[in-house]
Amino acid sequence: MTNTELQTRFQEVFKSEADALFFSPGRINLIGEHTDYNGGHVFPAAITLGTYGAASKRTDTICRFYSENFSDLGIIEIDLNQLVFAKEDNWTNYAKGVIKFLKEAGHDIPYGFDLYVNGNIPNGSGLSSSASLELLVGIVCEKLFDLQLERLDLVKIGKQTENQFIGVNSGIMDQFAIGLGADKKAIYLDTNSLEYELVPLDLGHYQIVIMNTNKRRELADSKYNERRSECEAALEELQTKLVIDSLGAIDNETFDQYAYLIKDSNRLKRARHAVSENQRTLEALKALQAGELDKFGRLINASHVSLEHDYQVTGIELDTLVHSAWEQDGVLGARMTGAGFGGCAIAIVEKEKVQSFKEAIEAKYLDVIGYKPGFYIAEVAQGSYVL
Repeated sequence: MTNTELQTRFQEVFKSEADALFFSPGRINLIGEHTDYNGGHVFPAAITLGTYGAASKRTDTICRFYSENFSDLGIIEIDLNQLVFAKEDNWTNYAKGVIKFLKEAGHDIPYGFDLYVNGNIPNGSGLSSSASLELLVGIVCEKLFDLQLERLDLVKIGKQTENQFIGVNSGIMDQFAIGLGADKKAIYLDTNSLEYELVPLDLGHYQIVIMNTNKRRELADSKYNERRSECEAALEELQTKLVIDSLGAIDNETFDQYAYLIKDSNRLKRARHAVSENQRTLEALKALQAGELDKFGRLINASHVSLEHDYQVTGIELDTLVHSAWEQDGVLGARMTGAGFGGCAIAIVEKEKVQSFKEAIEAKYLDVIGYKPGFYIAEVAQGSYVL
């Protein structure tokens, strides 16, 4: 979306000029899935799909929100003095949460504002449209009210909104990638210490293809919170003999030696995924840095196998996409990305074979699932910024 289009749409909706324009990216995760709330490592990157915003400051305490993605809802008004979750306020609850926690952290937001939003991340695709929106609202407040914000503090407020306001027990990866992403770099993040490294993402003559199941997933209603509590219970069982503060603190060998402590077969599988996926992420970083792209691809495949069989968060739509991708020429690796239960998968595909890859996957998916998947070429982008 161009700046002119953004400014024009703001004027049409709010009958005034925007003070500033913004962009907040979505994200993919290359590897390290469901490890972020288990104290492990993740390897995400911000992408060029994301959420555009235009905003102007008001002189009262009313915020007016309009999203092109939910245009049927029209303008939703909220009052800065009433920042409580309300189901009827729909997507604006994410904005309310961010404003509420910014104010609670001591940041002065004395006036409301008008905000126009237009995202090109498909809703419910698992490319993190909610975290993209949270960071967008954060940088809007930062710019309009001249807040002195460290980006990491804003990232934490996004996570706090998700956990305490929306009620999704998610980790910090999405907000971190979206807030701190960099051009042509992935973020290698230790979710326990929040130490991170920006890693050049040199895929040579390959590129990342995002494959959308076109099956929406609602995080709060999915089995996401259930998986988290299964991991927490398994951790408590391991802690009867091991001095550890997270599943990310042990390697595969240690896990195998103490897995007998976990009394339930489902909990054992969930914990085994969290431990092995963390180790795969460490290996993937080394492979990428050494230019061993074939090994990197195999680790991505192994990640999906673990998510399918041990963590059980894939489903027929994601498995059809990924298993089909594995059979295609010129594919380094493929796996689901995001929370699962629908949403998207990624494949790393030779550039000249992308078209034939898409045609083959679409035909197979249509045959098995009955409708077409979506495809996007992901370019790795910088974190949320003022246009």
